[in-house]
Amino acid sequence: MTMQGLLYQPKIAEVLKNINKVMIGKEEAALLSVIALLAKGHVLLEDVPGVGKTMLVRTLAKSLDCDFKRIQFTPDLLPSDVTGVSIYNPKELQFEFRPGPILGNVVLADEINRTSPKTQSALLEGMEETSITVDGEAVPLNQPFFVMATQNPIEYEGTYPLPEAQLDRFLLKLKMGYPSAKQEVDMLTRTSGSHPIHTIEAVISRDELIDLQKQAEEVYVDQTVNRYIVDIVTGTRTHNGVYLGVSPRGSIALMKAAKAYAFIQDRDYVIPDDIKYLAPYVLAHRMILTSESKFEGTAAEDIVDELLTVTSIPVQRNVSE
Repeated sequence: MTMQGLLYQPKIAEVLKNINKVMIGKEEAALLSVIALLAKGHVLLEDVPGVGKTMLVRTLAKSLDCDFKRIQFTPDLLPSDVTGVSIYNPKELQFEFRPGPILGNVVLADEINRTSPKTQSALLEGMEETSITVDGEAVPLNQPFFVMATQNPIEYEGTYPLPEAQLDRFLLKLKMGYPSAKQEVDMLTRTSGSHPIHTIEAVISRDELIDLQKQAEEVYVDQTVNRYIVDIVTGTRTHNGVYLGVSPRGSIALMKAAKAYAFIQDRDYVIPDDIKYLAPYVLAHRMILTSESKFEGTAAEDIVDELLTVTSIPVQRNVSE
């Protein structure tokens, strides 16, 4: 798949420029991450070690004047290590809440599949509810709130893969892949001295980001485009190779992502091409394939691509109708 937009919203263009200073050949992953950020969604980065997953998140966070927190998930991590804990203050004779890293604005959840489901749920609750539960009370999260989680698709021993119901909470699932030989040579040249991430400066403030998110929400989606989304999603529920199709949450996620993508391209309306571009990233991880499909080596992305081919694309309506 290729990037479509050439004209970017100015502030977003600065963020992408920052990321491209550090990451070579990862323009699409950078763009998709910013789409999720503007859509108030979250990203799951799944790929082998060493391809730049963590570096992408760090660079994005440095481009935003927001509170950045990192959680290194390990088997012994406790839910309170994520949410925070109440500690008794003998001077004040009362408990004081010490916030955990989930109270940051941009949260890197590194190797999320290496911790127990109980600890994973502490993060996933915040992603879904924009609040966490501490000592039986709901604590609202700071805004903006954006999670980028990473996991390795190898070394499954001792890991806790996220079930499909939890994967559904991520707006996008991305894979970065290895760089080309030329890109890797450029990478060695660029990092031979001081790492370029140290030169990155924030280009969007917290208030500006919240305002950009609100503007993205106001992008117009025509009913014909909504119908196009529903037709694609419905196709996942009736496809012979799919055991469980995409839920209505997936339809909403695809619409929100498309609105953010249109806004990034300086448009105030969504077009069908936005849907076609984003559908594999938004829908594929929300599907459970049949055992036959898995045995044949069919990927969820293949089925989404097939549905995009057979689903009728809406055309512009005549104003006089």
